[in-house]
Amino acid sequence: SVYDPSPDTEPRVRGYVESAWPTLERLGLVPGADAQAVSFHDDPAAAVADAQFVQESGTERLDAKRAIYAQLEPGLPDDVIVASSTSGFTASDLQKGRVGPQRYLVGHPFHPPHVLPLVEVVGGKQTDPAAVDWLMAFYTHHGKRAVRLNKEVPGHMVNRLQVAMWREAIHMVNEGVASVADVDAAIACGPALRWAIFGPHTIMHLSGGDAGIAHQIDHIGPEIERWWQDMGTPHLTPEVRAKLIEGMEQAAGDRTVADMAAERDELLVGFLELKAAARQRRGG
Repeated sequence: SVYDPSPDTEPRVRGYVESAWPTLERLGLVPGADAQAVSFHDDPAAAVADAQFVQESGTERLDAKRAIYAQLEPGLPDDVIVASSTSGFTASDLQKGRVGPQRYLVGHPFHPPHVLPLVEVVGGKQTDPAAVDWLMAFYTHHGKRAVRLNKEVPGHMVNRLQVAMWREAIHMVNEGVASVADVDAAIACGPALRWAIFGPHTIMHLSGGDAGIAHQIDHIGPEIERWWQDMGTPHLTPEVRAKLIEGMEQAAGDRTVADMAAERDELLVGFLELKAAARQRRGG
């Protein structure tokens, strides 16, 4: 059941579902899944009246999200959990003034959400721990890889990691160390391939030989700290913005955003299929 105040909601959502459906079929749909089984509502309270779970993905404005909650709460069953897709707001901010604040929390998927399995789950100061457990189990049951954050931070975990990398990538471009295209190629053809298998801690562990991460910290730790001290803190000034836009235009060439997104999604699905097949060969 979908509520969205935009006038083009139904054709836009149906178009998105239609375009995503072949990918979902490749990734594995439950028997009887139906691309047409979507209803549309003009009233948020009507949309959630029979809901077992609510995922809020409104615009990234705190006042707008709170306004949606106030509209849907009159029709919301008492035991239904509300998860927000917010990229950066904390659950504690979202649940202020709510009816039943204990059932509000963050369930932040990663784009494109119908392809990537990651979902971050974060409770707020008033969230019932049982709600966090329920949401973790819900996402896991539906094939997602849910990760639980033990404390709230602005931007949650993954976006902070992502923008930390981007900050230094911007610094490299702004300082003339490398072009946008070469910075992106350096990550995509090197660390990103390893990170797609294991995360940064495990990769460092594997880089340390038989002694693992302990040797890596002892061996290269002081040098890493020196690099940290040399890293930049760029600001998104008009000049930096112009450099990034120009660099991205040169890197993209004649490819449109839609072309690049389609290539990304095709490669992501293929990689996920490879990972699943490898796990099956290992027996789990």
